[in-house]
Amino acid sequence: MPSIATHKPTALVTGASSGIGEALAGLFAAAGHDLVLVARSADKLKALAAALSARHGVKVRVEPADLSKPGAAETLATRLKRARVPVDVLVNNAGVLAQGRFAAMGAASHQQMIDLNISGLTAMLSAFVPPMVARGTGRVLNVASIASFQPVPSLATYAASKAYVLSLTESLSEELRGSGVSITALCPGITATGMLDQALDANPQVSRIPGFLIGDVTDVARQGFDACMKGEVICVPGVVNQAAILASRSTPKWLLRRISGLLGRQVQ
Repeated sequence: MPSIATHKPTALVTGASSGIGEALAGLFAAAGHDLVLVARSADKLKALAAALSARHGVKVRVEPADLSKPGAAETLATRLKRARVPVDVLVNNAGVLAQGRFAAMGAASHQQMIDLNISGLTAMLSAFVPPMVARGTGRVLNVASIASFQPVPSLATYAASKAYVLSLTESLSEELRGSGVSITALCPGITATGMLDQALDANPQVSRIPGFLIGDVTDVARQGFDACMKGEVICVPGVVNQAAILASRSTPKWLLRRISGLLGRQVQ
C-alpha cells in the first residue's frame, strides 16, 4: 500500500535571527515543526535555516521582512497562502527596545517601538489568527515582557508597548475560548540577548543590574515553548520574576510608581 503523507505543523517565528526568537525556532524544529523564519536580516535567516534543516530534517522557509512597515504582515500572509503554507503556530517575537528618559529620546525612537511592538504584532495576529479559527486549530505565542505588568521609568514607551501585548493576549484568550486556537503571552525578565547588549552599549549603567536577575535565553525560550504547547495564557519565566509580579499586583499603584522610579533612576 502507498504510504500516506503526514502533515508536519508549521511554525512561523518573527525576530528569528537572534535571541529568544532563534532559540524558539530551534525548539519548534526539534519538536518536528517545519518553519517559516521572519526577520530583516536575510543572511542570518539563511544560515539559521540551513543549520536547523540539517539538524532536524525539517523544511525551513526564509521570509525577510520588516514588520514595522505598513502592509508587511499582509504581504507575508499572501505569499504563504499562494505557496500553500498554512501557519499552525504563530510566534510574535520581533520587537525593539530603546532605553532612556522619554523627553531625551527622539520621536522616531518612540514611533519605531510602537510600529513594531504594537502595530506589527497586531497586523500579524490579524493576518494569521482568522485562518486558524477557520481551521479550528492553532497556537499563538506573543513575546511580551515582565515590563508588561508595571511602569518602568527609562523604558516608558517600551513597557507601555508590552503592556499592550499582554492585554491583547489576555483579551483574545477569552475570545478564542472553544475555537481550538490558544494564545500565550511569554513575559520574560531581563534576558541575555542582543537586545541587552544594545541597551548596555547605549547606557553603561545597565551593567549594574545584578547577574542573578538576567535570564538564560535557552531556558526562557523553553518555558515559553512549553506554555504555548500547553495552551497557557501567561508565562513568566523565573522564580524571581514571578515573585516580583505577585508583589507588584499587591502594591498600591502610587508606591509601585515610586519604587520603579527609584530603580529606574539608578540606571539612567
